[in-house]
Amino acid sequence: MCGIVGYVGNEQAGPILLDGLSRLEYRGYDSAGVAVYSQRDQRLSVHKAKGRLQVLSDMLQGGAAVDGTIGVGHTRWATHGAPSDINSHPQVSRSGRIAVVHNGIIENYAELKAFLQDQGVPFTSETDTEVVAQLIEYFCETDKVGILEAVGRSLRRIQGAYALGIICADEPDQIIAVRKDSPLILGYGNGCNFLASDVTAIIRHTREVGYMDDGEVAVLTKDGIQCYNHLMQPVEKEISHVDWEVDAAEKGGYEHFMFKEIMEQPEAMRRAIFPRIRDGEVFLEDFALTEDYLRSVHKLYIVACGSSYHVGMIGKYNLERILRIPVEVSLASEFRYMDPIVDDKTLVIVISQSGETLDTMAALREAKRLGATILSIVNVVGSSIARESDQVLYTWAGPEIAVATTKAYSTQLAVLNLLGLYLARLLGTMPEEEYHSVLEEMLLLPAKMEEILSDKDDIQYYASQYFNHNSVFFIGRNVDYALGLEGSLKLKEISYIHSEAYASGELKHGTISLIEEGTLVVALGTYAKLFEKAMSNIVEVKARGGDVLALTTRTHGEEMRKTANGVITIPETHPLLLPSLGVVPLQLFAYYVALMRGCDIDKPRNLAKSVTVE
Repeated sequence: MCGIVGYVGNEQAGPILLDGLSRLEYRGYDSAGVAVYSQRDQRLSVHKAKGRLQVLSDMLQGGAAVDGTIGVGHTRWATHGAPSDINSHPQVSRSGRIAVVHNGIIENYAELKAFLQDQGVPFTSETDTEVVAQLIEYFCETDKVGILEAVGRSLRRIQGAYALGIICADEPDQIIAVRKDSPLILGYGNGCNFLASDVTAIIRHTREVGYMDDGEVAVLTKDGIQCYNHLMQPVEKEISHVDWEVDAAEKGGYEHFMFKEIMEQPEAMRRAIFPRIRDGEVFLEDFALTEDYLRSVHKLYIVACGSSYHVGMIGKYNLERILRIPVEVSLASEFRYMDPIVDDKTLVIVISQSGETLDTMAALREAKRLGATILSIVNVVGSSIARESDQVLYTWAGPEIAVATTKAYSTQLAVLNLLGLYLARLLGTMPEEEYHSVLEEMLLLPAKMEEILSDKDDIQYYASQYFNHNSVFFIGRNVDYALGLEGSLKLKEISYIHSEAYASGELKHGTISLIEEGTLVVALGTYAKLFEKAMSNIVEVKARGGDVLALTTRTHGEEMRKTANGVITIPETHPLLLPSLGVVPLQLFAYYVALMRGCDIDKPRNLAKSVTVE
């Protein structure tokens, strides 16, 4: 949510800022703005607009109408104050000399605002961000200090999670960046430097980046970047090289990023799986958790949000089966408030695509406080969650731009399965024959995904039959139930259809009262061990007049067709891996339904890619 980009150099800042913001649109936003220092006018030129970035871009002629070579830009996702031109960022101080862009929430903004108003400072917006701009200017004026010192004094009074980009007309050759619990990336160029909340915003201009740590402040000029810790002592930043190509963050001829990323899943799975299977064994490079520690673990916790939580749900079924260790799955947003039973014999597996999800980060820190060891599964190298974990397994999914996750989900599931197999081998809890069988099937998953993706006509047809439904139910048992949670989420988040997933056995405990003539029920029956029970539930739904769209394996396709209104099949694989194949048709079904309903698929309303506020 929210996007920040900053540039200082010798080129016109306007076009660079707008280009960077366009690459952050996927994060979700409701307004956009830029602040550029005009050397000609000796002042900050601030331009903001509610709505899509294109509104701002048209206003500024693609950035050409803005004079200046240093500036900051922002896409805002409203928290304090409704979406409007006034509440958009950048927010400026009363003199207009200081402009601030901000991701996160200032928790004590009301207290600070009241203080400043008592000092005669007027406010024009409803935002917590304006408090930051006004407070910095207050210290500049009353304490007669420079912008960097004023920022430092302000930070000592601000509470909350924030990433800040600050420019000042009185010191117009620098951008000040601040990070606390919200991601900020520094980009190192030649005669120019960059600030961004995501590397996708600046990858066209530089591949050399540094990740700011909590409490750090950075001063960017065109000649270099100086970083300071929370005590304002200089620190050296490690510079990382981004090795993926620019076109990986572009549509490449596809109509939507989501569809592109669905189609990229086989290759993403190859990257996640193939290097980690060597000579018939799971190989986890740089895996530092010792055998003695792993044998001492008496409980696994999986902590995540959204689709990553659904990965964890599948993981619970699979890991408990092959490890015979209790596995508890917790929503990260609830973890801190449930008084979790965690100690030094607990391995907490944290799953996050961005590695910056605030709820997940808070849960990680609570688990560490309680003595747990943290193993994270993330996509973004150098992200906050990765840096604060004891062990990291990267998914190597590549950049994922669409808000609705697809390839990140699939690669998270693949990595979690590999981890489970690694532990099962270590602990001796899985028969050797089955262990090698699963590994062989994992190597075949990308090709089997390609089979599904090459034959999409039936899925598109069913979407055309059901896209006008207002309520859809997903049912399944065991891993099919966990898979249904993800299928339901995909449908609701991009098509806006009310959708719920239920364990099939719960139908008779209330849910079946909602089934009436024409109600669409997506019945998942891929798990062969429970196929007959899946059929019984389908008969129950049909008896109430519901329409059933079933997902099963090719082996059971014909039998399923005798009862269901429509059937989608997937190739056979080991039962542990069925969700890896089953999710692909559900992603496609959601995509085609949303397409036929005319929805904004890559940027669904009210949603953000990376949720960095609680």
